[in-house]
Amino acid sequence: MRSKKGFTLVELMVVILIVGILASVAIPIMRGRIDSAKWSEAYAACGSIATGIRAYAAEKGTAGFVAATVNGALDDGNSALGLADLDLNGTYFSDACYTVSGAAYGATGLSFVITVDATASEDGRAAPATAPTSRTYTVTLSGPVVSTL
Repeated sequence: MRSKKGFTLVELMVVILIVGILASVAIPIMRGRIDSAKWSEAYAACGSIATGIRAYAAEKGTAGFVAATVNGALDDGNSALGLADLDLNGTYFSDACYTVSGAAYGATGLSFVITVDATASEDGRAAPATAPTSRTYTVTLSGPVVSTL
């Protein structure tokens, strides 16, 4: 009696079909995870910016806090916040992606909004490709909130 070795063409085609179906399902799921990981870099940089703003507010107090010093784009850094040019450059986002607005410090506390625009990334960085292309990091007296626009 002759023993059968190897696989038939039908068996190989079925295996290839199953692998193709699994790949077509898994690739979109993985793409979303990659973009989520990229946004985590921006979130970490927003935390650094927020720390700089809090330190500036603690140093100046409510009387010496100047909103115009805090507000604006961070593509050249902000020495008042302890951020030098290129400090916020990462793998996926550059310093041109970050903007601070709405900074205020008074009797009700400290508040500001940091906006991250993925499309402003410089030097060919591979910023997230899927929506949303921008997110905001809002800090008020109650704490930080990241929007998912």
